Amino acid sequence: MMQRPPVFGLLVAAAILVADQISKVFFLDLMQQNPAGIVVTPFFNLVMVWNTGVSFGLFQEDSDFRSWTLIAVALAVLVWLGIWLWRCRSGLVAAALGLIIGGAIGNVIDRYRFGAVFDFLDFHAFGQHWPAFNLADSAIVVGVGLLLLDGFRPQKTTP
Repeated sequence: MMQRPPVFGLLVAAAILVADQISKVFFLDLMQQNPAGIVVTPFFNLVMVWNTGVSFGLFQEDSDFRSWTLIAVALAVLVWLGIWLWRCRSGLVAAALGLIIGGAIGNVIDRYRFGAVFDFLDFHAFGQHWPAFNLADSAIVVGVGLLLLDGFRPQKTTP
């Protein structure tokens, strides 16, 4: 029997949060032993980057006020997403919100613990570099993509 969408979304959020925190513990330890980074493939490295800003390194000013402000904004957004999830009746939207919520909480934990978000996945090709990111960031991007996909699906109308 399928769980109610909000319960499903919470399970997705919990799974992402646990996977994100485990990956950060593992890779932070690994990168502290290899601070110069690890070349995995010609287009992928493991690195240790501390993002004090927001997505893609925007707003990198370093101050306690900025860090606590970002935490407060993230918590407010999490409350809004939680309300949306609670009212949700679609499994796809619940999964998307769960991905976003789990990823956001993972990054808030980093910001609270370290004052910055730990990023370690580094992709590059043809002289171009994508900003380093982590599992939480990936979950947020996939979640937003699923919300966009849902927004383009034809809506069922009731007579």
